[in-house]
Amino acid sequence: MINDPLALELIHEVIDEEDEASISIVECLIKGKVTDEEIAESTEIRLNIVRRVLYKLYDAGLASYKRSKDPETQWYTYTWKFEPSRVKHMINRRHEEIIAELKNILDYEENNMFFACKNNDHRCSFEEASENGFICPKCNGEMEYMDNTPVIRQIKEELNIYESYGFEVDFQTAESNS
Repeated sequence: MINDPLALELIHEVIDEEDEASISIVECLIKGKVTDEEIAESTEIRLNIVRRVLYKLYDAGLASYKRSKDPETQWYTYTWKFEPSRVKHMINRRHEEIIAELKNILDYEENNMFFACKNNDHRCSFEEASENGFICPKCNGEMEYMDNTPVIRQIKEELNIYESYGFEVDFQTAESNS
């Protein structure tokens, strides 16, 4: 799973750290249920950092834990487990959100007329341009009609890619390759 770029991007986003140490914590977790102490020992990462990463994964729903009490020491031990189905769910949900957002943008582009400043890249809708007397609010330059056909075409192409190919992670293959 760590080899999947979308899963890796999601994990980086959740743990909010780009360093490889955090990924090695996740790799240990993917290999099976383990304690935070075992992960710290295996990765040679300080225990407080391991716990911080584990709790970030837990807060996002990507990890779960079971708490057990040692009868001799009366200390609690937390056994952690990675939740690959949640990664798949979060990526699929994000994919659907991107499609919905692209559809909204496409609708806006198709149902509006746009004007752009001759002097800079400022673009605005017909309503905004007419309110400003077709004068750029940034530089007072003249605004003229802008054909947004290329923008519409680009959005449609991107939307087509997302809708046609979809997203489906094969975690068994990804996990066996780890």
